[in-house]
Amino acid sequence: MSFQKRIDHIGIAVRDLETTLRFYTEIVGLELKDRVIHTNGIIQLAFLGFNGSNETEIELIQGYSDKLPSEGTVHHFAIHVDDLESEYERIKATEAEFIDGEIITLPNGYRYFFIYGPEKEWIEFFHR
Repeated sequence: MSFQKRIDHIGIAVRDLETTLRFYTEIVGLELKDRVIHTNGIIQLAFLGFNGSNETEIELIQGYSDKLPSEGTVHHFAIHVDDLESEYERIKATEAEFIDGEIITLPNGYRYFFIYGPEKEWIEFFHR
């Protein structure tokens, strides 16, 4: 069985979520689609996009790290999958290294897991 895959979102770590939200909405023209506090109670997430679409989004992440470089950083990119459990099992059978080691569910129902790429980049498999 073949499932649809597409880039779901790009995660950008930020120091000041409010300032970045204002810039991305007022200057760039993105719209705030969702905002949640991660289940760890520390990290704040904001999802932005265009025209109410669930196509590729920007996810702003505040509180992930206080050691951000002086220039912006992309934290991860996410691939949308229709069946997260099947994809998790498929990847478990490969040489990929898991970051979280489990599927995580956010308060808004979004579910995900992360693996490392060959250069230690973070790749997220994501389902809304």
